[in-house]
Amino acid sequence: MRALEIGGRAPTSRAGPPSDRGSDGGRQVLRAGELEIEPFGGLVRAHGRPLALSVREHALLVALARARGRVISRGQLYLLVWGGELRPGDRSVDVYVSKLRAKLEAVLPDRRFIHTHFGFGYRFEPEPGDGDGSQAFHKRGAGR
Repeated sequence: MRALEIGGRAPTSRAGPPSDRGSDGGRQVLRAGELEIEPFGGLVRAHGRPLALSVREHALLVALARARGRVISRGQLYLLVWGGELRPGDRSVDVYVSKLRAKLEAVLPDRRFIHTHFGFGYRFEPEPGDGDGSQAFHKRGAGR
């Protein structure tokens, strides 16, 4: 009832924070080089072509892309994507990061988007890659 008293409109907070809604009717696109991510549409495009991601992979990519340049802990990612607290020994975040990396590298082998910060978490930042499509092993302290 209070919303009607204020002006007869439903609260706008349901659509997400203003920075996420964008001016195009809620279809803000996050861009990182050749990668386009629609946070609310579930769509990801590489070179303009759709990239098939699972719901969790998409949610993980959105969480990382929104924090571009900042390291996010595994616990924070788990909370954002799975909606709960990360339990000791749970490797869900690592498994999904690995799957997401493989899919991104398959279509954009010359770019690296997800960097590991050992003992803490991950950082999203598009950077030139080796071009060999391999990110399986990283040296400690390499900032990847």
